[in-house]
Amino acid sequence: MNALPCTIYISFLGALLALGAGMRSAATARVVALLTALTSCTVTFYAASQFVPGPGLQTLIDKPWIPQMGIHYHLAADGISLTLIVLTGLAAVSGILFSWNIEERAGEFFALYLALIGGVYGVFLSADAFTLFVFYEIAIVPKYFLIANWGSTKREYGAMKLVLYSFAGSALVLAGLLWAYAAGGAHSFGLGELAQAAAHFSRHEQLGMFALVFLGFAVLAGLFPFHTWAPTGHVAAPTAASMLLAGVVMKLGAYGCLRVAMATFPVGLAFWSPLIAWLAIIGIVYAGLVALVQQDFKFVIGYSSVSHMGFVLLGLAAANATAVSGAVLQMFSHGVIAGLLFAVVGRMVYERTHTRQLADLRTMPLHRLMPFAAMTFVLAGLASMGMPGFSGFPAELTILIGAWKTSPKWALFAAVGVLIAAAFTLRVMQVSFFGTTEGTKPGSIPAHHLDHPMAPITWAERAGALLLIAAMVYVGLKPDILLNWITPALQSPLFQTALKGGAS
Repeated sequence: MNALPCTIYISFLGALLALGAGMRSAATARVVALLTALTSCTVTFYAASQFVPGPGLQTLIDKPWIPQMGIHYHLAADGISLTLIVLTGLAAVSGILFSWNIEERAGEFFALYLALIGGVYGVFLSADAFTLFVFYEIAIVPKYFLIANWGSTKREYGAMKLVLYSFAGSALVLAGLLWAYAAGGAHSFGLGELAQAAAHFSRHEQLGMFALVFLGFAVLAGLFPFHTWAPTGHVAAPTAASMLLAGVVMKLGAYGCLRVAMATFPVGLAFWSPLIAWLAIIGIVYAGLVALVQQDFKFVIGYSSVSHMGFVLLGLAAANATAVSGAVLQMFSHGVIAGLLFAVVGRMVYERTHTRQLADLRTMPLHRLMPFAAMTFVLAGLASMGMPGFSGFPAELTILIGAWKTSPKWALFAAVGVLIAAAFTLRVMQVSFFGTTEGTKPGSIPAHHLDHPMAPITWAERAGALLLIAAMVYVGLKPDILLNWITPALQSPLFQTALKGGAS
């Protein structure tokens, strides 16, 4: 466990090395980036093998940073943060593998990519609210440059919209934290200390502070109606950035809601949870219905991502141990599945067909031209629908069971989203990979595709896909591997107070 802070330092150091390596060649920058991500991922798996689950955060580093303001460089971890750190390691490695074709300004691309990863590791390890906020901002800033410089459809618009929404949410978070810091006597930004001080706040103070902090983080988690940045950002982003945006960056918002807002202001959670639950349910159903009618392949996956993140927010709003453990499991599952879906659409399909329009793709027998891509999408699609044997099934089932415990109505309405997810997933799977070509004989491939055969799937793409497939299958068959980390973490005094407050 004590090695976990190295993931932050390795990522930032790797960003500098990749920037320098890019001045020599794009290939060197790619190798440096991959070695950096592999090293950090190895550290996370080593820490996971040594981890002893238990309630409460296990301190890794605690050094005064700005002692005059009670700010500490305090890093700590429990089963929840470790789950998301492992996800980050997997997403980082697979994202670089799917970016193996980057040639233009490769050093800058991978430097920004690794800086973002370093910020994400920092958020998941921070036990001081101010330190967490700093890493949170570090993780957001590189997204703008990755999308604006290497993106595609309306990339400047998509990048600016993402950043404006993110910074608006950050402003709310900062306002809520400063309010709690001042009301608590301006002694400390430590998450535990803020929670202890919040216990003495008035009801109105808790309601206001929770609303600011939760909403600020929930914007990045895709809470309806503040979700509109997400599909636009997903579509505009290059493949690796889409994978990170859906895979880990949206999880920063959900993690902040859980770790900061819910654990610190339980009275606010109890008051606002019904509203949050209904907004989450609306997001699940609405985003699913929008995905059902999209004609752009990547927009389908973008709205699908928002719909599935709604289950995470519903689990948090239900505020019992079952629902919250399912929400954390869904964070991991969605990170792996969404990353894989975006990799297939953005890298395997779009880079070879130069179109994302379903009307165009249905004229191409992609299941024959790209059988590996078709197989990968089918597996990821089944996982996204919640098919047993994949990680999405235990995650969403646990959330629905937990939501039923709090309010059966929430579970019933949210279950409609599962049916809609099956509908839009099967539709896009059929149209994009198994569509029929008018005017051709069954079993034939159109002549214009034979004249210009598509490039084969590369070793890097195969490796990245197999890594994510292995993760979603392994967790689908053995969800206890993560639940055994997550459940004890929810037994800490802070979470117990929050969950009791939320259930009341």
